[in-house]
Amino acid sequence: METRIFKGLDKPVSLLGFGCMRFPVTSEGKIDEKLAESMIVKAYEAGVNYFDTAYPYHDKASEVFVGKVLDKFDRDSYFLTTKLPVWEINSREEAETMFFNQLKRLNKTYVDNYLLHAMDESRFTKMSELGVFDLLFELKEKGYIRNVGFSFHDSFEVFEKWIKAAPWDVCQVQFNYMDVENQAGVKGVKLAEELGIPVIVMEPIRGGSLAMIPDDLMPELNTFDSEASKASWALRFVASFDAVKVILSGMSDMNQVEDNIKTFSDYKKLTEGEAEAIANLRAGLNARVFNKCTGCRYCMPCPGGVNIPRSFLMWNEYGKYGNKGQANWEWGATPESEKPSNCLQCGQCEAVCPQKISIREDLIKVNELFESLR
Repeated sequence: METRIFKGLDKPVSLLGFGCMRFPVTSEGKIDEKLAESMIVKAYEAGVNYFDTAYPYHDKASEVFVGKVLDKFDRDSYFLTTKLPVWEINSREEAETMFFNQLKRLNKTYVDNYLLHAMDESRFTKMSELGVFDLLFELKEKGYIRNVGFSFHDSFEVFEKWIKAAPWDVCQVQFNYMDVENQAGVKGVKLAEELGIPVIVMEPIRGGSLAMIPDDLMPELNTFDSEASKASWALRFVASFDAVKVILSGMSDMNQVEDNIKTFSDYKKLTEGEAEAIANLRAGLNARVFNKCTGCRYCMPCPGGVNIPRSFLMWNEYGKYGNKGQANWEWGATPESEKPSNCLQCGQCEAVCPQKISIREDLIKVNELFESLR
């Protein structure tokens, strides 16, 4: 198993980390504990020693389940990460109570990494003002936490501001070959490296979308290795950045576990030719968008309440990847009041659109597509 040195931890960390967010579930929607445990054991026996969970995962069941399974192994043989659900925290005292509740749920006396969860500008500001930063570093001093950090979902500018605001030990970012300029992106990974802060990557396969690349876009990569899985190319791209110390994969079945183990048990760094082929693949995927919306928001606010940029983002993401599961999730998470069916056909948006998009016509197409996928 490929490993890397992670500053602040006492032994090499497996480059492949087990993300405990997408376990297989039963027909009742509960974790399929027998299958999920066999997956964890399989990964552990293959050399995976990093496990990442969080308070809300699997309707708040992940921490308890993961803690129970990991009790089967020596505590010194693995690294465990969980996260503070900052949206539930309104005081330093609540943060402290939550942390010790999480330790109890995990049945552990300490965690290796403790992260502020899903941080953006407003959440950073709030946690800083509440004194939560200071609390976490105090808990570190007391031995309850080895490394303090954050997981991140916002712009590079926000990342740059807040990664310099505290002596963070670690940061976790969304990063993959399609998100090189989104969120923290390549610039964020390189900035963390300059600051000496280890990077953990989430969504390296973009919620599974990069394992569903249309076959007609794969011939160039297949010339290098026709047997390699689509997911393996995504994982190897992320692994090519030295600042990345752990790549989390939210594995949902045993086949995914075995494929990921294969990728990192016989790990090969991308060649220049392979990296160029991935860049060409990215261009090919980006060309599959349905329209040229840039998300500039000149069309907003919409008199009918439609979230036009979100509608087109979902539409174009489906055009790239054809990921029905993700599309249905995004559609379900969109408030009814913001869906394209609320369009008044007034044309106000089209008058100000820099891209000259036929917004009214396209909104009809968005609504028809996503309703047909339900």
